[in-house]
Amino acid sequence: MANDNSKNLKRPPVVVVMGHVDHGKTTLLDYVRKTAIAAKEAGGITQSIGAYEIIHSPSESRTNADSPPHQNLVWGQAQTDAEKIQRNSTSSQRNSAESDFATGHKITFIDTPGHEAFSKMRARGAKIADIAILIVAADDGVKPQTKEALKIIQEAKISFVVAINKIDKPNADIDRVKNELTQAGILLEGYGGNVSWQAISAKTGQGINELLDLILLTADVENLTFNPRNQARGFILEAKLESRRGITAAAIIKDGALELGDDIASGKATGKIKILENFLGKKIEKATPSAPVLIVGFESLPKVGEEFIAGQLNGKTTPEIIKERAVKPATTAAKTDLSIFRIILKADVSGSLEALSGVMKHIPRPSNAEIEIIEESVGDISDGDVKSATATKATIVGFKVRVAKAAENLAKSQSVKIIQSDIIYDLIKALERELSLLSKTVILGDLEVLAIFGKPQTGTIKKGLASKGSRRQIFGGKVISGEIRNNTILEIIRKDKPIGQGKIINLQKTRQDAQKVEAGNECGILFESEVTVTVGDHLLLK
Repeated sequence: MANDNSKNLKRPPVVVVMGHVDHGKTTLLDYVRKTAIAAKEAGGITQSIGAYEIIHSPSESRTNADSPPHQNLVWGQAQTDAEKIQRNSTSSQRNSAESDFATGHKITFIDTPGHEAFSKMRARGAKIADIAILIVAADDGVKPQTKEALKIIQEAKISFVVAINKIDKPNADIDRVKNELTQAGILLEGYGGNVSWQAISAKTGQGINELLDLILLTADVENLTFNPRNQARGFILEAKLESRRGITAAAIIKDGALELGDDIASGKATGKIKILENFLGKKIEKATPSAPVLIVGFESLPKVGEEFIAGQLNGKTTPEIIKERAVKPATTAAKTDLSIFRIILKADVSGSLEALSGVMKHIPRPSNAEIEIIEESVGDISDGDVKSATATKATIVGFKVRVAKAAENLAKSQSVKIIQSDIIYDLIKALERELSLLSKTVILGDLEVLAIFGKPQTGTIKKGLASKGSRRQIFGGKVISGEIRNNTILEIIRKDKPIGQGKIINLQKTRQDAQKVEAGNECGILFESEVTVTVGDHLLLK
């Protein structure tokens, strides 16, 4: 590939619509599909794919007076890099419908918001959708299923926008919906929060263009990218056995480029791609993120919701080689007394990856510790890797690879540890240090220090800790795992090494005194120790 393909490129967003069953999810999807896809082509959509692409040109201005103005909309490039690569690779096949797709912005919609794949991917710590639309009826308001949908969105850690639907109804009450959303913890733009929203009628189409504008704006903020150097990877949406073609699998691509003839693996299912079709049922030779595709070539039925990988590995194209690279599901250790150290492996080439994977099996470890490889693939460390690590509480180990800027920023915000080196010996030593932390006691809580407030003040440490030279500090942090409790002694870890202990004198959450703070939450701490805590330190409750 050309040199400019060695960097991360833009890709379209993948969107899921969620909400109460009677609030218009299907009507919204039907309207978008019928108006954004040429009529003669819409009927040809392969129903088994469960997803489709639309093309949308951003509106010059927002016309709905009931919705926030968003005066500072800044749109990304007119066509994502993924779209350009896709068009260049299929120029000889292009027809009039595909020419229509050459302008504007692509958006992929998952046509099955309650799909088994989505719930399974949440369970195993991955996500297929980049953005969710939470739909609420203007004549009905927030319902229990609305709150359930919000919980799913929050657990999946995806951005979302709110669509207040059915504004064409005579009893529509947008202000009531806004108040109920506020009570549910959703603070809309213009109402004390930053959640984007749009009033719409999925029946008449009012506000739909503006809603799609919001999707593109959110995608720009998310900075969705992929790396064409990486192996193609994505998720299985549907899989079935057809009488004429054999096993077919509908999938969404999330990274790399999927090509006809690639070897492919999903869990224990492997094969070679014999037929590749887009969502319109048209045969293609290559597909890029975030395209929905139909794949023919699996030798056994892949599981819905499983991640797949595909490509040629170091010149070898046998399914057996790819099977070694297949994504391994995150599982819970059978023995409750084991401490599991989960890792995601990344390497520059398949040979390096194979060697690194082999080394993992022989790294010295405590008797109560076990290494579990969650994923392994060739290519630079991407934001997708960080998202997987966040969900599975894994450490990313990279050998002779780079870390994309977006991945670096996301890792910092999500407190994901990345161990990276061009020397395998250094990686082994770093992993040995990580494993040594698991050897002594079970860690009940892990907090990362994010900010220091003021200078340390002289204090007195009690209950078994030496008081000589002790100081009190106030700092803010985030609980990475387990929980942190008030009036407990914590071990201070800096650069993977224990450097001392200290005691929590006061613990606060949202500026209120708290007895404990659980994983995923931030807190403020008054801490007493002989050691001066710094940003980046980890405090462990054992």
